[in-house]
Amino acid sequence: MYRIKPWEELTIQDDYMFKLIMSIKPICLNLLQGILRVEIKDIRYLETEKSMNARYQGKGIRLDVYVRDDAETVYNIEMQVRMLEGMNLCKRTRYYQSMIDADLLAEGADYDDLNKTIIIFICSFDPFGKNRHIYTFRNLCLEERSIELCDDATKIFLNTKGTLNDVDESVKAFLDYVNGYACDDPLVQEIDEAIQRIKRENEKRVSYMTFAMKMMEERKAGFKEGKAEGKLEGKLEGKLEGVASSIRSMMENLGISLEKAMDVLQIPANERTKYAALVRN
Repeated sequence: MYRIKPWEELTIQDDYMFKLIMSIKPICLNLLQGILRVEIKDIRYLETEKSMNARYQGKGIRLDVYVRDDAETVYNIEMQVRMLEGMNLCKRTRYYQSMIDADLLAEGADYDDLNKTIIIFICSFDPFGKNRHIYTFRNLCLEERSIELCDDATKIFLNTKGTLNDVDESVKAFLDYVNGYACDDPLVQEIDEAIQRIKRENEKRVSYMTFAMKMMEERKAGFKEGKAEGKLEGKLEGKLEGVASSIRSMMENLGISLEKAMDVLQIPANERTKYAALVRN
């Protein structure tokens, strides 16, 4: 049975809290500097939870954190708490990249002027099974590994379960914190204090409960629609289309991604490909 997570129990792993914490500029800036091991003078938010509607037939996306630094590099940061079936996680970065590029081009940029982009997925699991805290991907020539494509597109996967200690101590402390282990690292302490402060803000609590109740209502409406369609079209077909309709509705009305909508509806991992195909069609 679906349960609304109490406000007091939210952690950095929960999308709602993650977005609030990453909207605090010093925290977001310090985390980026630690991950990339470079100095960044300043960042500006292009829009927290940026909504990007496909400019061709297809689905839109919402980015958790979307920022640009003083050198015009664009960053997208996402929290991922579930390993998706097959190659869905990797292909999601490909789709996000295409939508970010389309968004930048829509602002009037020429191909030659496309910003450098870095997509960062913070994963509470090891996406590649090599025990690294960080996996960084850029396009290289297979025949001549010394040749990089230089398309200025980078994808980074952070793994909270890593054991190779291949990141800065502060980043490792942050990843441990995502796992539920706090320490006296300054960045971790700043994040933890911010979460406790946010939880005391009644306005934030009310906003969360409103959002959570809308999700609950959409879920109930989807199952009700599924039952109704099941009577008309046959139980199995009606249930499938009813749940798919609920997913579409949640994506549109609540502005959440396909995967997050399926999380709310508690759709098993082995059934998600089927429902994703129904939604896209």
